[in-house]
Amino acid sequence: MREKSARFLPVLAALFAATTANTSANADILQVQIENTQSTGQFFLTPFWIAAHNGQFDSYDSGAMAPSFLTPLAEDGITGDISDAFSMSPASGGAQATVAAVSGVGDAPVFSPGESTTFDLDVSNPSQNRYFSYASMIVPSNDLFVANGNPTAHEVFDNNGDFAGPMVIEIFGQNVNDNGTEVNDAFGGAAFSANGGSATSEAIAIRSLFSDAGDAAYLDSFIGSQTGNGATIGSGFGPSELIARITITPEPASIMLLGLGCVVALRRRKKTT
Repeated sequence: MREKSARFLPVLAALFAATTANTSANADILQVQIENTQSTGQFFLTPFWIAAHNGQFDSYDSGAMAPSFLTPLAEDGITGDISDAFSMSPASGGAQATVAAVSGVGDAPVFSPGESTTFDLDVSNPSQNRYFSYASMIVPSNDLFVANGNPTAHEVFDNNGDFAGPMVIEIFGQNVNDNGTEVNDAFGGAAFSANGGSATSEAIAIRSLFSDAGDAAYLDSFIGSQTGNGATIGSGFGPSELIARITITPEPASIMLLGLGCVVALRRRKKTT
């Protein structure tokens, strides 16, 4: 009997490994880790709007005027408008959430330099909600934001609903966008800044940061100033600097539960043979 059990263990281990691998491939709960990878004294990130959808929600197009639902996020970090727009779009069957930094850590709800948090997003229908989108504001700033303009850029599931990851989305300084709705002025009503002043509206197309010769100087003009939460900006960031990272994996608990289910099934099978 002992010998039979010993022979059975490798089979159990192999089947358990295959089951957990398949579970991760078909997991419908995504674990999304968001990190502000900047150093102490650099810029903050507002809570992230994230979504899993069918590829039919376009948050913005570079070179075009900003959609009205994006401007509240780009100017003030408000996610309600983009959330409402998503709910009324052809991607409304998808899953969405606003992910804030953990309360009681750092400068929650904003992501301070070096801070990260992890959130579970229930996709519900992976074969349909295959694509991942995100958006967040850079603070302090007037209207700088990060987001994926291409709605199908990040495919987390394939046509069969199998997980295509793990996926790591690296966001560099050159991926930051200027919303084009407020003049860049560190002393002109920049959000989350203690510099004060009144914002000046503008109406130009969305463009990539560092596409204008004055962009680096604009970031540097915040150096030495305080943010709304009392932090002091010590340096800006460059176009090739990694400022944020999003890592997407299956939610571990769901993998373990299905793996344990496999063990139970095998034990029942053993009793009947």
